[in-house]
Amino acid sequence: MRPLFTALLLALSLPVAAAEQPAYGPRLEGFDYPHPVKTYAFQSQQQALEMAYMDIAPTGKANGQTAVLLHGKNFCGATWEATIVALAKAGYRVIAPDQVGFCKSSKPQHYQFSLAGLADNTHALLESLGIDKAVIVGHSMGGMLAIRYALMFPQDVQHLALVDPIGLEDWKAVGVPYQTVDQWHAGELKTSFDSIKQYQMDVYYAGTWKPEFERWARMQAGLYAGAGKDINAWDQALTYDMVYNQPVVYELPKLAVPTTLFIGLKDRTAIGKGKAPPAVRATLGNYPVLGKQAAKAIPNATLVEFAELGHSPQVQDPARFNAALLKALATP
Repeated sequence: MRPLFTALLLALSLPVAAAEQPAYGPRLEGFDYPHPVKTYAFQSQQQALEMAYMDIAPTGKANGQTAVLLHGKNFCGATWEATIVALAKAGYRVIAPDQVGFCKSSKPQHYQFSLAGLADNTHALLESLGIDKAVIVGHSMGGMLAIRYALMFPQDVQHLALVDPIGLEDWKAVGVPYQTVDQWHAGELKTSFDSIKQYQMDVYYAGTWKPEFERWARMQAGLYAGAGKDINAWDQALTYDMVYNQPVVYELPKLAVPTTLFIGLKDRTAIGKGKAPPAVRATLGNYPVLGKQAAKAIPNATLVEFAELGHSPQVQDPARFNAALLKALATP
């Protein structure tokens, strides 16, 4: 009777466990952002698109400055929640967009994704809001995008803050094998909450997990649990191809804006790492080395290291990260 009773309990628990994962719409409908979401409508590549964004007014004494927060590949504008609060309290107007292909923005079926194209879209959004100069903060893929933005529009960048940016090494040049978009897509279709949580725990949070991290894992998993699973997986595959084929590491010496690098020393992120030969895999995503190399390559860059943090210091330890960010932005 005991095995039967155990099996019955397991069967009864399955619907409850499944119900814990909400299913969100193709544009993250059903997931609430911490601030009102607006949309910027524009034409790109012969189609009408929308960028979702949050525009948060200062909550402290206004300093006349704007901070633009660029999310990473498995993140959204909402993931900057704690940083938005800190910057607004310090007097900044904060703009947190979702890039085309991500989160609450348009999910085009046919789109030639490029870092330069996303930078141009972001610049057009800021122009539409009357913003001609801003602090640009980019995390992960958003760090790659922020670098490209600063290279294209240096006159419009007051300060460049790079938070564990990817692209500090050229993966294909060091031996990570090429994957087709179809192969990336097939892998994305296998995404689940469990796989997301395991990856985030290992990479984002240096092997740790706190209850407050689950919200962001559920947010990402919800896109794969709903009706937009395939289009989200497809756009994610297209953007994997973008970051693999468009390294920024060679252009770091060309950056001509004040730059601060924020590096979690437990970070080991590298695109395609799982497909690389073991000898190559062991060398990839070595952020204690990559951060120092990038800081040396970028003229007059400042390096801030977090010894025990992983790929997402702004989520893992927001108080510490926000204090470091505000200190860097206040330094002439």
